[in-house]
Amino acid sequence: MIEARHLRVLRAVAATGSFSAAARELGCTQPAVSQQMKALEASAGTPLLVRTGREMRLTQAGEALVRHASGILAGLTAAEEEVAAIAGLRAGRVRLVSFPSGSSALVPTALAALRAAHPGTRVSLVEAEPPRSVEMLREGDCDVALAFRYGSGPGPDAWDDLVVRPLLADRLVGLVPEAHRLAGAGSVAIGELAEDPWIAGCPRCRRQLVDVCETAGFTPRIDFATDDYPAVVGLVGAGLGVAVLPELAIDSVRPRGAVTVGVEPAVEREIVALTLPDLAQVPAVAATLDELARAAARLGG
Repeated sequence: MIEARHLRVLRAVAATGSFSAAARELGCTQPAVSQQMKALEASAGTPLLVRTGREMRLTQAGEALVRHASGILAGLTAAEEEVAAIAGLRAGRVRLVSFPSGSSALVPTALAALRAAHPGTRVSLVEAEPPRSVEMLREGDCDVALAFRYGSGPGPDAWDDLVVRPLLADRLVGLVPEAHRLAGAGSVAIGELAEDPWIAGCPRCRRQLVDVCETAGFTPRIDFATDDYPAVVGLVGAGLGVAVLPELAIDSVRPRGAVTVGVEPAVEREIVALTLPDLAQVPAVAATLDELARAAARLGG
């Protein structure tokens, strides 16, 4: 295998015309230059220099190798500088995927802080709900996934192979029209809403709603279902039903015509940032996880 240090010595010998002159240029001894040239010729499997008295000239193979050495060494230097920039957070890229309410409540604060601290680090953002966002992480389509889960069951919520950075516990709250009979209540049992029409959110939140209601002894009559949280809030505000939404989702929307109430039994979803173990060692990814955690702490505080 041809090593970069041997190429540097060959280039110095070709430029200066002797081992002693090359040694002076490289700041080493003449025997060291001679040893490295022997090692390079052994790797190449053919002579690279012809020694005639005090003069030294390149063989055809030596000329070919010198011709390529400049490009190889320049590319290696550029690669080393780029890697050093990434390691030092002067450069780098992070592909982030987030669910919508995380995108509006956590991501902006985190990315603004990241850009201020490390302006050379670029972050791209796409939206996806778990478990699709977790699949994207495992498939290599993103570097960090902002995700959530209710409980810690098996299946798509199994994250044992991932680095899990807990961010916050997001409480579910009730949302009712301002004119609703329970609008002034500080907290309601979910069974008290059994006869109301419901507006459901994202598929996973919808399943959680049905599970909670069935545990309370009734099946909710879902008149409307939408993945768009502002639409859920708007439908409730128009008096078309009630809803149970994560607090994070409501914080990102200005409810008009609707009020929040506490819901019993209390239900929370766990908000986390996920990445792969190897990616967690990448400085830009680690910095992104740190800023997401700081943004969550400020939100929770």
